[in-house]
Amino acid sequence: MIPELVRTWGAGWAVSRGTPPPAERPWGLYLEVGYPDQVGRHVLPDAQEFSVREAAASVTVPHTWLKAPMEPEDIGPWLPEGWVVDMDEAGYLMAVDLTATDPVVPQGYSASVETRDGVDHVRVHDATGEVVAKGQMAVLGQAAVVDRVGTDDAHRRRGLGAFVMRTLTDHAVAQGAVLGVLGATPDGRALYEALGWKVHAPLAACIYKP
Repeated sequence: MIPELVRTWGAGWAVSRGTPPPAERPWGLYLEVGYPDQVGRHVLPDAQEFSVREAAASVTVPHTWLKAPMEPEDIGPWLPEGWVVDMDEAGYLMAVDLTATDPVVPQGYSASVETRDGVDHVRVHDATGEVVAKGQMAVLGQAAVVDRVGTDDAHRRRGLGAFVMRTLTDHAVAQGAVLGVLGATPDGRALYEALGWKVHAPLAACIYKP
């Protein structure tokens, strides 16, 4: 199940971020990202030594990333010279069976939903109209990949993150999705678990910095 979730996450991430579709490689997927600090990323469905070594050895361009469903401390010995394990970018692969809940925006806030280039964007606004919480999602058939969920520090612990997640879920269900997938940060994990999401694997993040 984990390899399928990883592939879904990688494909949805590409749609959400507006990058080209993932390219197939012998060890998994390659996403052309195009950022100065992230030229591209290899996404490995399996946490196998051969796959990690082969993917890492193929890289010649600095600031190429590698993501694999394994503990960050375990992947380091498999990496050739020039690679570093970025503990700050480590996270969790999470998934949930989607159910609509018809959420209500917390008092004192308003919400907007917009779809651009196949990506649903949910934003929560304060009384002045400023965006204080947001999230986005790409629906791929029966799966929805949630991305970039966040709440401004001054507005946390008011249910805004949960509202964003539930609103995205409702829109996913309306489009026929039954499975939700995301890559969570350590900070975001608690929110998602409170909403019923389950951790299926850790996510190690490595960067080529020769």
